[in-house]
Amino acid sequence: MKKVFSLALLALTVLFSIPAHADEPLKIGVKAGLNVSDFHFSSEVFDKSNQTGWFIGPTVKFTLPIVGLGMDASVLYDYRSAKLNYATVEQTVKQQQLSIPVNLRYSIGLGGTANIFFFGGPQIAFNVGDKDYQWNKSSNYALKNSNFSVNLGFGVTALRHLQVSANYNIACGNTADVTWKTATDAATSIFHKKSSRNSSWQLGIAYFF
Repeated sequence: MKKVFSLALLALTVLFSIPAHADEPLKIGVKAGLNVSDFHFSSEVFDKSNQTGWFIGPTVKFTLPIVGLGMDASVLYDYRSAKLNYATVEQTVKQQQLSIPVNLRYSIGLGGTANIFFFGGPQIAFNVGDKDYQWNKSSNYALKNSNFSVNLGFGVTALRHLQVSANYNIACGNTADVTWKTATDAATSIFHKKSSRNSSWQLGIAYFF
């Protein structure tokens, strides 16, 4: 946990220590938005879609010395949750993480003050909330300490400062491990362990100073 917050503090320091002016290629801002997530595992256990959440945090974007190309990076508090049912017990799983997306972007101008852009890149996230959720003593949902994903999306920049974007955050590894048991008879139980991947549609808005 200390390493996670040290990393967040370092990232925030870097983001806000860089000077940003209207005539410079580097700009800092604030980004926020909504998640619509799929907690996908197996319909035999659970399979929850369209679960809403949100994210917020500082962001920077940099215009590369090549026409149309740029990069952006953010440090976001990312909250996702779902009510999962198993064995007649309902459990609210909260995936709280510190997400660090880094994207390459390509912009197409729409005049002097607006453009559309397409972006994609990797994201690493660190769990900063609860990790284990139990239905009973032998059935639980355990979030990983960290996870890796990829973002693909597009957006619009207007009036030089305001940005609206939409993207799909694709989980590339296991988000959580799921353990549960089934009984073959009164005296025998079989334990199962598989992995869950949580992907999410994201709608964001950012303001650059």
